[in-house]
This record gives sequence, C-alpha cells and structure tokens, in this order.
Amino acid sequence: MCRNCRAIIGAGEDHCAVCGAVAQGNNSPEIAHHAADRETLRFARAILGRPYKFTIILLIANFLIFLLMWQSSGLHSHIVDVFSPQVLLAYGAKQNFLIRVSHQWWRFVTPMFVHVNILHLMVNMYSLWVVGPYVEKLYGSAKFVVFWVLTGIAAVFASYLTVGTPSPRLGPLGKFLFRPEDVPSAGASGALFGLVGVLFIFGIKFRHELPEGFKRAFGTGMLPIILINLFIGYLGRGFIDNAAHLGGLVSGAALALVVGYRRPGAKAGMAFFWYVLQVAAIALVAISFFKVVQHFPHPLAAPVNQAEPLREENVEFLNFAQAMNKAQEVFYSVVARKDASEIDGALKALESAPSLNANADELRESLKPLLIKAKKLNDDRAAADERAGKELRQREHELIKEFGAWSQKYNEWLKTEGKNYAGLQEVSGSPSP
Repeated sequence: MCRNCRAIIGAGEDHCAVCGAVAQGNNSPEIAHHAADRETLRFARAILGRPYKFTIILLIANFLIFLLMWQSSGLHSHIVDVFSPQVLLAYGAKQNFLIRVSHQWWRFVTPMFVHVNILHLMVNMYSLWVVGPYVEKLYGSAKFVVFWVLTGIAAVFASYLTVGTPSPRLGPLGKFLFRPEDVPSAGASGALFGLVGVLFIFGIKFRHELPEGFKRAFGTGMLPIILINLFIGYLGRGFIDNAAHLGGLVSGAALALVVGYRRPGAKAGMAFFWYVLQVAAIALVAISFFKVVQHFPHPLAAPVNQAEPLREENVEFLNFAQAMNKAQEVFYSVVARKDASEIDGALKALESAPSLNANADELRESLKPLLIKAKKLNDDRAAADERAGKELRQREHELIKEFGAWSQKYNEWLKTEGKNYAGLQEVSGSPSP
C-alpha cells in the first residue's frame, strides 16, 4: 500500500500508479529519482482521505446474505458448492419466468446481493473492495449508493432482455449476449461493472483537470480491466451473464457522463437531491428484500430427524410434493426451453401420486391439463409457419397466466394444509409465485 496516498500497489510494481510515489522498501537506484509529483500527491491525499463507509456496508450485507443462504441450504453442503436453484430463487435470484408470470418485480433488485457459492462471493467482494472506495471517495456516499443500485438494476434488466434464442443475424454477438435457458441468475458483478464504467468515464471526462497519476489509473487506464473481463466473459459465455456485465458497464458510464464529482477542497455537505435519491435507493432495496421474506417458502430445507422414522402420511406427502414439483419443472421446461420430452413422465408421476385430501387432489388434477396444453403448444410451434406466430404467442401468454393462477393456489395450499405434514426435508420445490 502506498505510504502517501494509501492506494493499493500491485505486486512487483516500483511505484504507486496513482500518486507516483516510490514503493515502500524499494531502494533501487534506477528509480530513486522517481518522486511523486506534488500536484498528484495533493490531489490523492484530498480525495483518498475521504471515508468509504457504504462500501463496507455493502460488503457486510453481501456476506450476511450468503451466510443466511448457506444456513437455509442446511449447512450440509461443502462451502464451495453451488447453491441449489431453490435456495437461489428463495433469496431473490433473477428468473424471467417468475418476473413475467408472477410479477415478482423485486427480482430486478435483489440479485445484486445474491451469490451462487463462496468463490463467486469472494471474487465479487474483492473487486468491490478494490473499486468501491475509489468511486465512493470521488463522488461521495450518496452518489455511490445510487450508482450501485441503479447500475445493478440495469444489469439485471439487460439479463432479463437477453434470455432466449438469439437471432441468427446476430452471429457471435448473439451467442455472447443471449442465454438460451432461463436459469436463476445472481451476483454483484453487474453493479461492479457499473462502478468500472463510472471510473472509465470519470478519467476521460475530467482528464484536463486530473493530475498525471490519476490519468494513468482511471479513464483509458481502465480499458485493460474492461477488455480482460469481457474476454473472460466470452470464454465462459455458457455460464457467465455477459449481458448483465455490459448492462452495468453502459449504465455506469451513462451516469458518470451527467454526474459531477467532489473536487478537492469541496465541502463534504450532501446535496439534498442526492440525499433523497440515496434514501430512495436504500428503501427500494429494503422493500425488495421484504418481498423476498413475504414470499419465502417455509420450510425451505428443514432438517430431518434421523432418529425417528417418517410417519406414513409424511412419506405420502413427500411423494406427492415430488410429483407436483417435477410437473412444474417440466411445464417450465416446455414453455421456456421448448423441451417437451418429459411431459409423459410427469403425467404418469401425477397419476401415481398418493391422494392426500380433496384440495390436494383438485390441484393435482388441474395441473394435468396444463401440461397437456403445454405439449400441444410445443407441437404446434414446431409445425407452424410465420403467420401462425402471433396466435401461438397469444396462446402461450394465456397458458402462462393460467399456470400462474394455479401456482398461487398450490402455494397457498402448501402454506396452510401442507404445513401440517412434518418431518420433511423439503416441502416446496420453488418459492411462492
């Protein structure tokens, strides 16, 4: 770490990239003459001496949510394992199906605090620790919070728009941006790319007033970081959400184009406008996680008492719930992925599922025609021409609405009558829509 400006010095670096000071412990005669230029040093001390409390708050919040997710997974999985889709969705991961059908709008906000495993969390939190303080010190805590939330939402929205099969006309770009399967998506990387976009435009926009050290660190100095990460995204395009990264990067750059920063010597007072936006951004995050709590499936992963055998009614309920969850997954696969290969198996599983009570039987029977309609829709799509596309889209929209209404009834049954069945490891395979 630099003795003068407290910026991080990379391994093997001879001097600080921000203020130009010689690295501590480096007495090489070749660089002994390289002294920090006074203007850069003054600027660095004025900027980097500012607090960065909200960067720390975000770090704590992300770690706290990860620990809650690990606890909900039963604490039985290895810490480097990827969380199950049930856990990810329960804590607010993005899935187009739940946003579109069940109108779970908060999934545009919560994914930036959700991570799939400890490695994912550590990489993103290290990046936040490196990049976040610079943005917060340059722009102040209020603008930093607004940047984080807005770019995070923009990243999720970009991901939402790019789920599906890309047009052949897009070629490699389509494969880079689009994800054919509507799998749960989460992570802070979109918001982090937003902060990188802010620093990139900051260095270009204010290049005439920045000292040399800051010109090297920001602006075009951010290009290698951006290009390397996009290249990594291209290599991992099968599982990395590149659209979210680009959405965050572009939105961060756009915000930096119109927002000024706190210049050295400026008062620390917060403009009322940005204070209001900061409070609104924090409130939006709080309300979104309140909605997560409201729709949290109970129990998500209740421990099983191995000392006592499951009662017969528990076994029956477990078989019933597994058949219902499988049927819902197959329905989703047909609508979102156009894969109807498991329809017949799901229908047979529903037929053989045990009878619990009249309401459960009604729910099971009403799910069968939805699966049959989904299969018929998939067959018609395969044989249809372009003129039939509008009609098929209308049928799909109506079928999704019908399934959404059924899902609400089923989840209400799980929360009421389903709670009477104890001793199960999992009651519901998906969060309440």
